Amino acid sequence: MQQLIRGRVLDFFADPSETDLSHRYHEDGAILVQDGRILAVGDHTDLARDGLSQIDHRPHLILPGFIDPHIHFPQLQVIASWGAQLLDWLNTYTFPAEAEFGDPSHAARMADLFLGQLLAHGTTTAVAFCSSHRTSAEALFAAAHARDMAMIAGKVMMDRNAIPAIHDTAQSAYDDSKALIETWHGQGRQRYAITPRFAITSTPEQLAAAGALAAEHPDCHVQTHLSENRDEIAYTLSLHPQARDYLDIYETHGLLGRKTLLGHSIHLETREIARMAETGSRAVFCPTSNLFLGSGLFDERRLRAAGIVSGIATDIGGGTSWSMLQTLNEGYKVLQMRGQKLHPLAAFHWATRGNALALGLEAEIGTLAPGSAADLVVLDPRATPAMALRAERAATLAEELFILQIMGDDRAVVQTYVAGRPMKTA
Repeated sequence: MQQLIRGRVLDFFADPSETDLSHRYHEDGAILVQDGRILAVGDHTDLARDGLSQIDHRPHLILPGFIDPHIHFPQLQVIASWGAQLLDWLNTYTFPAEAEFGDPSHAARMADLFLGQLLAHGTTTAVAFCSSHRTSAEALFAAAHARDMAMIAGKVMMDRNAIPAIHDTAQSAYDDSKALIETWHGQGRQRYAITPRFAITSTPEQLAAAGALAAEHPDCHVQTHLSENRDEIAYTLSLHPQARDYLDIYETHGLLGRKTLLGHSIHLETREIARMAETGSRAVFCPTSNLFLGSGLFDERRLRAAGIVSGIATDIGGGTSWSMLQTLNEGYKVLQMRGQKLHPLAAFHWATRGNALALGLEAEIGTLAPGSAADLVVLDPRATPAMALRAERAATLAEELFILQIMGDDRAVVQTYVAGRPMKTA
C-alpha cells in the first residue's frame, strides 16, 4: 500500500560545507512511500491524489533518519558514570557491565531497550560495538531484524588487558565472528562489522585474525578505536613497540580501508593522517565522550583538508546523550574551541547523508532520494517552551535548524519511521 507523509521536507544531495547548492526543501512537501521505500519526494500538491493514505506532520520538519556510526550496545547502563579518564573508566564501569552480556536473557532485554532509545531520539541506523560474547551480537541483530531496522554491529574481539569474564581468544573471536557473519551479514537490513576493540585489548595474534576476517569478507565493515587519549596512545605503543605509530598497528594487520571506521582519531600524527587518506579509512568524531572523558578536541578541518571522510557519533556510554541533536550541539562547541565552524545545514547533513557517506551506504540511507529506505525523523523546532520562545525570532530554515541543534533532544522528535513504519510510541 502506498502512503503519503506530509510536512516540511528537507534532505541533502551535497555537503553544505563545500557548496551552496546542497539541499532540497519543500515548504509543503510530501514523501510517497511503498513497501518501506521512497517512491517520490516533492511538493504535496504534485503527489497528493484521491484515496491515497496520508499522515500530516505539518508544520514539523521531516528529514532522513539520523545515523549514529559509533555506539556501544553494552554500555547503555554505563552512561553518566562519574569521574574518570578513558582507561580508568573502562576498568571501573564498562568492563564489569559488559560481562553481564554473556547472559542471553540480559542481552535480549538490553537490545530492546537499546533500540528503543535510538528510535526515541530519531536514530534509525547505528554502528554498534557489542560485548565480547556472541550472545550480545545475536540479541542485537535479532531485535533490529524484527524491526526491519538497518544495523551494523559486531562482537568485540578482546583477548587481554581486561577482566577475565570478557576475554576471548584469537581463535574463538575469529570463529564467533565468522559464524555471526554467516548468520547475520546481509540478513534483511543487518550488516556485520569486524570489531577488534582496540590495540590495547587485542594481541597481535588476534589482530591478525581480525585482518584475516577482513580479507575473507571485504564487504564487512571494520570498526575500532584510534588515538582517543594520550595515556591510551602511550600504553598502546608500549604494547606494540615495533609500530611506527598507533595507526601502523592496524595497517600492519590489514585493517585499513574504505569500510574502516576509526573512532575518535583525535591525536593523530602527520603520517597517520596521510595513510588514513590514502587508504580511505574513516574517522569518527565523538564529541560528548571526548569532552566527558577529557580526551581532546577533534580537528575536523585538518582531516577534511587531507581528504578524510569523517562521521559524527554519540559514543554511548562514554558519550553523554543518545541524541544526535545534542551530539551536534557539543560538536559545534568542540569545533569552536578549534577555531572552526559548524553551520546548521552542515550539521544536519553530517548526521544524515554525511554519516551515510562515511559508511558507504548513501544509496540506501541518509537521503530521501527515490529508492532509498523510508527511514525518517520528524522534528519540531518549537518542542519546548524555551525553543518556541526562541523560534519566534527564527526567520530562516537555517535558524530553525540551529535551534534544534543547540536546544533540541528527544522532546523535539515527533516521530521516527523505519522502513515507512512509525516507531516512536510516546
